Amino acid sequence: MEDKRSEILLESGTNELEILEFKMADQLFGINVAKVSEIQVAMPTKPMQKSHPDVEGIFRPRDEIITVIDMAHYLGLPPSDNPERDIFIVTRFNQQNFAFHVHSVVGIIRISWTHMQKPDQLIYGGEEGVATAIAEYNGELITILDFEKIVTEICPQTGIQTEDIEKLGHRERRDTPVLIAEDSMLLSKLIVESLHRAGYENTIKTDNGQEAWNYLTEIVSSGDDVRAHVACVVSDIEMPLMDGHRLTKMIKESPDLKQLPVILFSSLIDEEMRRKGEQLGADAQITKPEIAQLVTLIDEFTAL
Repeated sequence: MEDKRSEILLESGTNELEILEFKMADQLFGINVAKVSEIQVAMPTKPMQKSHPDVEGIFRPRDEIITVIDMAHYLGLPPSDNPERDIFIVTRFNQQNFAFHVHSVVGIIRISWTHMQKPDQLIYGGEEGVATAIAEYNGELITILDFEKIVTEICPQTGIQTEDIEKLGHRERRDTPVLIAEDSMLLSKLIVESLHRAGYENTIKTDNGQEAWNYLTEIVSSGDDVRAHVACVVSDIEMPLMDGHRLTKMIKESPDLKQLPVILFSSLIDEEMRRKGEQLGADAQITKPEIAQLVTLIDEFTAL
């Protein structure tokens, strides 16, 4: 898995990703390979008293204790027919390790973000839904789950803490326009709420890089001063239609937009991802859930 992860990380800005397909009760789901650190056969776990109902327990594969989330229980699906063949998908994002207990792993596919669509909110639960995208591959539909939302629901202390804004002290109200590209409905809502708390009342929310790019190009076409409409871009990396790396690349290659500050705010930021973002021209990169740091960076870039 490490070699496979390095391979995808070497190709940032192509608007492609690799998905690890897995099954739960004969339904296909997916997770970005960049989040996966290891795949292993499921093993007995130690239950924890008073833990969340979806937490199966903990296990220690090596030197670190990892929390195991029972995905069938979380999704309301029946348990495995062959539990001896079940799999733990061990992940690393938001600087945290978690294992997701699934029924089987199908394989890894490479797909363009353009082949992934936003899920229908009526079908996938609106703000309460856990699907960030629907991918079609070889005639089959794969539900890409919002793993950050899942972990935040189960372990709220790992998510964005809007109260951290209060630690920044008194904040003046300002009309500085900030463009946000974030596909997770939960995280998008928390980011907007946090920026409003920090005084940034003029936020433009888009659900993916394509929507953000369309908004920027409309401003350019109008002939207006871009900075009058957008002073800073805050973008996730994983998004359907156009990811954050591709969005960054296009902004920095545009003569009309290249001076626009771009902050990548993603659960995937690590040393390798940081190098890729720098190569593409990102002005800053921080890991969720460091919302107070995000506000400080916006302050710095919009004060120029």
